[in-house]
Amino acid sequence: MWLFICAAGIFFAVIITILILKTKYDKKLSDFQDSVLNKQRDEVQNIYQTMRAWRHDYHNHIQSIKAMLAMNKLSELDGYLATLENDLDGIDIAIRTGNVGLDAILSSKVSIAQKKGINVNCKAKVPQTLTVSDVHLCAIVGNLLDNAIEACEKITDSSRPRFIRIYIGLFKSQLYISVSNSTCEKHRKRLSELVTSKLGEHGFGLRRIDKIAEKYDGYVNRKNEPGVFATEVMLPL
Repeated sequence: MWLFICAAGIFFAVIITILILKTKYDKKLSDFQDSVLNKQRDEVQNIYQTMRAWRHDYHNHIQSIKAMLAMNKLSELDGYLATLENDLDGIDIAIRTGNVGLDAILSSKVSIAQKKGINVNCKAKVPQTLTVSDVHLCAIVGNLLDNAIEACEKITDSSRPRFIRIYIGLFKSQLYISVSNSTCEKHRKRLSELVTSKLGEHGFGLRRIDKIAEKYDGYVNRKNEPGVFATEVMLPL
């Protein structure tokens, strides 16, 4: 009888522990999903504000053109249109990779980073046909850039650069994704410690990248040096 009571006690203790852990995990997952939704809302708002600025400028340009036509200032109008054409070429910040979904996520994240004072260098080109789905590709790139932006925002020393370098292309018949960014870390940190100690959004983002790469028999490599963090993802075509 005593043995039965002990076994029952252990059983219930295990069940309670499992329920507690599940509750904590569900809470973290819920917080992560909320943070993703908030980011998507902010990104849509960012695009909306950009469109409003373009609309405002467009309206002013139309008014100026109408005024020059009314006063028959054709030479001034010709010079104005030439300047406007050059300006329009300069503000085309859309990133064209060959994949519409990737274009959208890159353009949005790069725009957000630049507005936060982060220097971004981006080179990306992908083939039209990929093994990885557009949703999973955007999830990888989106998580990488969210983490990079977060790391750069933590740099408070104005003498230290805040940058993100993005390269996406083909390497050895595989899709190669590389994102590196500056960090405030002054000492090298073990990668296992980095991945396991990060809770909340950052931790879920890292694990999400690993899971997607694993699904496609891909490869993830992280390099953590003082002041710089880099991630490489290789996915079969």
